[in-house]
Amino acid sequence: MTDIVAAPAPLPDWALGKINLASPRLGATTLRCTDDFFAPMARMLQDAPAVFKPDVYDENGKWMDGWESIRRRNAGHDWCIIRLGGPGRIAGVDFDTSHFTGNYPRAASLWAAEGPTPPEDDAGWTEIVPATTLSGNAHTFAEAVTDGAWTHLRLNIFPDGGMARLRVYGDPLPDWEAAGSGVVELSALRNGGRVLGYNDAHYGDVWALLSEGRPVNMGDGWETRRRREPGNDWLILALGAPGIIEKVEIDTGHYRGNYPDRAGLQAAEVRFGTDDSIITQSMFWPTLLEPQKMHPAEIHTFGAEALNAIGTVTHLKLNIFPDGGIGRLRIWGRRA
Repeated sequence: MTDIVAAPAPLPDWALGKINLASPRLGATTLRCTDDFFAPMARMLQDAPAVFKPDVYDENGKWMDGWESIRRRNAGHDWCIIRLGGPGRIAGVDFDTSHFTGNYPRAASLWAAEGPTPPEDDAGWTEIVPATTLSGNAHTFAEAVTDGAWTHLRLNIFPDGGMARLRVYGDPLPDWEAAGSGVVELSALRNGGRVLGYNDAHYGDVWALLSEGRPVNMGDGWETRRRREPGNDWLILALGAPGIIEKVEIDTGHYRGNYPDRAGLQAAEVRFGTDDSIITQSMFWPTLLEPQKMHPAEIHTFGAEALNAIGTVTHLKLNIFPDGGIGRLRIWGRRA
């Protein structure tokens, strides 16, 4: 039978413009849990939507996409500890129980801590999302009630059961002082880079564009449908900090028969407005990188000599001609 992919849920206002700090793309990982007999805890952080495989079973029972503990036969509750990819300020969380119908937790809460290692026991944690009632096969969004710069999380589920995905929306807090005045990757997710908008993303995942490492396959990048009308495809991103751009990398990853013919960049310093207004403004931004010929499965590097001197930049627009796929985009510069 065909796999069933969970439908996305509209984000609440407090999550708009935020990044999933619990994403493996930022280096987040699960460290330990009370139990993950039915489904390993690491699945809970995957970036792709949860799937249900109707006819798939493993040695412990029904295969489930997420973290699922054994049926608890004593007092207490289950928990899982997560290390974020770096310090971050948390706005709220999505407790996603997609495909868990008779085996979801009745409630969940989120604790947080800051430091090189997580606390060994209950002491040292701060509750940032109080116990929240959950439903089966649903997204439950809850705002954080305590502010701070956090490095570790403890997800508590009451008393046991399965969590398909944990999305933790917030803002990374890069250590700019440690970076000094040198050249840094201003576009990286870990440094606060984020995608604001695009005209099409039929394939892949736009957030992969700003992720660590090289693409692992053709689904690990931004790819548009085949364009059947005049024009070109585009994507807009905000840098983690204003900067003077000195180097650009455009990686066509695993795109061999579907890479763009050319790619170029517009950029500007934008201090005011909304994400929607920035998209409109981008039509008139100056050119940072003239459209350049692309090649299949290759990292294209452009130094300062190829870039137009347009001063401080906060936002960029990647234009691809006419369509196709880009695996990674890296924007290097000095903070202004």
